[in-house]
Amino acid sequence: MTNEPDHFFEQQDAAIQAMLVESKGDELTDILVAALTDALHLLRDESPDTLH
Repeated sequence: MTNEPDHFFEQQDAAIQAMLVESKGDELTDILVAALTDALHLLRDESPDTLH
């Protein structure tokens, strides 16, 4: 097995930390809102007979 997923998440964490240090919180908020909007659209498109 490789550590590729771990490496990816470490890089992602480092990128987020860098953005916070550079006071780019607004950009992070925009990314989060877009991701949540996408998730909402996916959930709306699910079959109504699916129970979670």
